[in-house]
Amino acid sequence: MLDSMDLSAIVTAIDEHIATLQQVKQLLSTASATEVRTEKAVAAIRVKAPSAAKQAAKRTMSPEGRARIAAAQKKRWAAKHSIPSKKVTSGSKKTL
Repeated sequence: MLDSMDLSAIVTAIDEHIATLQQVKQLLSTASATEVRTEKAVAAIRVKAPSAAKQAAKRTMSPEGRARIAAAQKKRWAAKHSIPSKKVTSGSKKTL
């Protein structure tokens, strides 16, 4: 069984921890009480925060805009991958 000395030491240590925690709780509660926000400060915070509607709105592109971008991309691709055609003159036919 537990010795009475060990049991009393454990109870004393628990009491010390409880006292420390109560002091911390009191310090935290007084610190939060000093942070009183005025209506002006709350309004400033609301103005700075982006609204959910602005964040959720996705940008869309019109079909005409997509068509213009597709046409420009095809034109760039064709310019990059085009093979210049060689003109063959009638006097310089090559035979194999």
